[in-house]
Amino acid sequence: MSHAIAPIHTPSAWKGSAIDYRAEGLHRLSEAEIDEIDAALAHLKRLGEVDFPAITVENFPLPRFGEFLRDLGRVLRTGPGFLLLRGLPREHYSVDDLAKIYFGFGAYVGRPLPQSWHGELLGHVLDISDLETGARGYNKGGSQRFHTDSCDVIGLMCVRAAVSGGASRIASAMAVHNALLAANPDHARELYDGIPFRRMEQDAAHGTGTLTKKISVYACEREEISVSLSAQYAIRAVQAGDAQADSLGMAALEHLEQIAASPGYYLDMNIGEGDIQFLNNRLMIHGRTGYEDRQDVRDRRHMMRLWLRVNGWSALPERQSNHSDADYQGWLRQRRPAMEMPTPYLTRMATRYDILARQVALYPAERAL
Repeated sequence: MSHAIAPIHTPSAWKGSAIDYRAEGLHRLSEAEIDEIDAALAHLKRLGEVDFPAITVENFPLPRFGEFLRDLGRVLRTGPGFLLLRGLPREHYSVDDLAKIYFGFGAYVGRPLPQSWHGELLGHVLDISDLETGARGYNKGGSQRFHTDSCDVIGLMCVRAAVSGGASRIASAMAVHNALLAANPDHARELYDGIPFRRMEQDAAHGTGTLTKKISVYACEREEISVSLSAQYAIRAVQAGDAQADSLGMAALEHLEQIAASPGYYLDMNIGEGDIQFLNNRLMIHGRTGYEDRQDVRDRRHMMRLWLRVNGWSALPERQSNHSDADYQGWLRQRRPAMEMPTPYLTRMATRYDILARQVALYPAERAL
């Protein structure tokens, strides 16, 4: 690390106890904006079956609201780093139309990135851990620890809320940085220097093949601080023997998480059905509170996720990138047209659930073992 570490004094360095997202980062859609959205959806549907990558600002025209979305990258970069869109009438749209609207919004903000080796451009955050062996974190229920994703901006749209709980828990990585630096400069320096992260085997196999890499949790490039956090990848590195559980890096990572998880620093944001949350993934860390879900997969909490690369933003420092452009290219080769469309995806999950339910009914003792 070649520069001195200094506290960060920007609008993104906020504490959860001192900020109200409804005052600082909430945009309520007006009737005129909803009319524009409906007109854009109707225009898109007149073109026939348009696959997600082909949804563009040209075929999803939003003359006025589009300017708001185009400016979102600047807002997220210079402000507190988050925005919640509210007011889209969820009950007026099919789930597939919601996905098209959401993807259309994303086209104004940036370019969608694949989210795993499967190549999906639209992710479904849904608990299918009882239906799929080795389900990833976003396909499991319960709480999630703080992390970042491999993009500039992450979007989450709520399709169906949980019975209770499941709030988005966010924190300013910049405020956490300042607290960590004040409490233990050695820990801060260690996170800048980097610690080993080990990503998922299939992601590596369908990408560059690289499994383990030293990642700088914090980095400074062109006088801008950014964060890249995945405690799960760090734990995987320890389990594989690439790092030591008692290392200074792991202690520093734990210290960071302790600060972020303290009530003075985090902010809980309730994302209602039809709401869309956008986060600057370079400044914010995010997780999720625990929640009560429904049993039938058709009725479970369901969010749709976008990873966006924003035009005009400089590339994330290479030492912070868990995944490279070569990885994304490899993943996209696995993608099939319209594979992310919600209705067929949910139909597949419902079929698996029904098969499992029949097995439990026929062989309850065996399934309980």
